[in-house]
Amino acid sequence: MYDVMLLRKDFPVLERVIYLDSAATSQTPGPVVEVMNEYFFNYTANYGRGAYGLARETTERYDEVRKRVARFIGAKEHQTIFTKNATEAINMVALGIKWSKGDHVITSILEHHSNLLPWLRLRPKGVEISVVESDRQGILSPGSIGEAITERTKLIAITHVSNVFGSIQDIREIAKIAHENGATLLVDGAQSIGHMPVNVGKLDCDFLAFSGHKGLLGPPGTGVLYVKHPERLEPVYSGGGGVKSVTKDSFELDESPVCFEPGTPNIPGVIGLGAAVEYVEKVGITDIEHHVTSLARDAASRLAELPNIEVYGPLERAGLVSFNVASMDSHDVSMILDEHGICTRSGHHCAMPAYQFLGISGSVRASFALYNTQEEVGALVGVIEEVTRTLT
Repeated sequence: MYDVMLLRKDFPVLERVIYLDSAATSQTPGPVVEVMNEYFFNYTANYGRGAYGLARETTERYDEVRKRVARFIGAKEHQTIFTKNATEAINMVALGIKWSKGDHVITSILEHHSNLLPWLRLRPKGVEISVVESDRQGILSPGSIGEAITERTKLIAITHVSNVFGSIQDIREIAKIAHENGATLLVDGAQSIGHMPVNVGKLDCDFLAFSGHKGLLGPPGTGVLYVKHPERLEPVYSGGGGVKSVTKDSFELDESPVCFEPGTPNIPGVIGLGAAVEYVEKVGITDIEHHVTSLARDAASRLAELPNIEVYGPLERAGLVSFNVASMDSHDVSMILDEHGICTRSGHHCAMPAYQFLGISGSVRASFALYNTQEEVGALVGVIEEVTRTLT
């Protein structure tokens, strides 16, 4: 197990706040920022667009990041596409598949809006959408997904870890059901990548979308789309770069992944993402998973013991816990926590259907990362305990 207190020195902001909102955006460690600064100060140039030294160095470093990220998720380089976030990655799939009237997509009540709206927007094209419900703990039954499949089901889009419940879905079983029925599977890995080992081969998914600024500790504006068969996905964007040849009447696109990445990319962001993946690998993803889930499960257990508190999600959860204080608005509770230097998320967390399913408008969410401590869990529980005393 790594030394948490030593690691925290890489995150200066943690000296003045207790940061429990890593499910939205994690803090970025100093070594990642330094690598990005190195790009700006020492070799700034465009990617893939120059024969001079600075341009070659930029291109080589960018390509090295792709190799590192691909290895990290068990993919190949041509299957690993850089995006600006998980939202863009999912939309690239929704817009890049050739849909026909009557095609069918299955998703779930748990989804972040980013893995729901792109599918709902296909309805005017005649694509049918089924939204499968979970149990009250946020666990999807693979059997319920199987029951929703029709002969026209083309794709199943499911979150790996719910950003409301912290529940972990049985992706391998869902993938098996999808493939047995001729469908493909997209996994939203925004809340799992960087928090637990994720290997696309073991999951057997066809698409995996994730952001760089959550569990991976990378900069905002970075993301990844894994595509098992890139040749079956139509590139959404076109322009400079990503082409083999262009005439005034026609063009021929290059191979994946560059055909999916036209224009000047977020070069410093991608370079920072590579450093962030290296940072996570050095700490150890298995140790990170154990640490983060232990904190979340302890927080959930201790909060559930308090009067007038409702905690959502299963005991065996990933690194976040959502809860409410009876008769209090989640924003008010989060503001009280903020007065004690504790940063939490409040509201619907871009997952309104999940809260409609629960019959509430939102919750307070504390989400943990590799830099959080048991003492910070105690501080969270202590403030909430004080709040509950005012209600008795």
